Amino acid sequence: MDKIEHITVATNGINMHVASIGTGPVILFLHGFPELWYSWRHQLLHLSSLGYRCVAPDLRGYGDTDAPESASQYTGLHVVGDLIGLLDSFGIDQVFLVGHDWGAMIAWYLCLLRPDRVRALVNLNVAFMARHPKTINPMEVLKSSYGEDYYACRFQEPGPGEIEKDFAQVATAKMLRIFFSSFGPKPLIVPKETGFRGLPDPPCLPLGFSEEDINFYANKFNQKGFTGALNYYRAINQTWDLMSPWIGVKIQVPVKFIIGDQDINYHLPGLKEYILNGGFKKDVPRLEEVVVMGGVAHFPNQARPEEVSEHIYSFFKKLQFSKNNPKANSTTSSLNGNRVSDQAHLHAL
Repeated sequence: MDKIEHITVATNGINMHVASIGTGPVILFLHGFPELWYSWRHQLLHLSSLGYRCVAPDLRGYGDTDAPESASQYTGLHVVGDLIGLLDSFGIDQVFLVGHDWGAMIAWYLCLLRPDRVRALVNLNVAFMARHPKTINPMEVLKSSYGEDYYACRFQEPGPGEIEKDFAQVATAKMLRIFFSSFGPKPLIVPKETGFRGLPDPPCLPLGFSEEDINFYANKFNQKGFTGALNYYRAINQTWDLMSPWIGVKIQVPVKFIIGDQDINYHLPGLKEYILNGGFKKDVPRLEEVVVMGGVAHFPNQARPEEVSEHIYSFFKKLQFSKNNPKANSTTSSLNGNRVSDQAHLHAL
């Protein structure tokens, strides 16, 4: 960890903290909620040792990166703008891209808006769904499926407000243990009457996390607060409106997708069928592999870091020398499920 370098980069009107290590082709890592660059600590060390330059920013609103006050400054377009400025400041034309959770959403947006800057993508846990004229806002789907007390719906409440006050009544380390333990098959429901203070402290540490890890996150969120992170949820509807010019546009970069079979996202109504039965492939024509990791919930990069690192490495290594031959990695038309270990299934598309 001591070999990881930390700098601050001015980009798109904010100062962004960036962790980096290694030399070679660049891999850009994008974290989710409630995370930091630190979420990729294992992958930074592993992949830099294999000949890659690994770059992991704190996204706007998180950690040591600036946090604009207004939720209107947290749309997908704002964050993509941050990343383009970051790449330009480093003089990087194209990157291999890795995203998780909110970072996966931003990675999809980056591929959608600026595919010229992305060589290939490995995305974790959040699938892309192309927007069509009759597509319903995903938050309306979640609300109708799980109710207004579903955590993501609660996070959309205007702020700073009741959610921040609720968070303040719970020790930050406990709050993080709840989050890192809660995104399993069952939805995280937070009734307004009891709030997060009414949720029990998990009986053990989340899989893949040490007390040192929890404390690292807690110290940063104690300094920054949660408003910046929550503002991504508050800006969802604004992003939805702004993305209307890209209705029907598909993702046109090579993609590998990884999800845990215990992740809440894998159990959203209809999503498993969408991922495995051809819908995902239609929206992401260059989707080459889908990996379903057995016994893993929402944080596979931290729960099983070596396995995720190898998935990333194998995909990017295969594509590394195909920059000038876009047909070199064309995919087959059938879906074949092949058991690749006792803990994962790989589907070649």
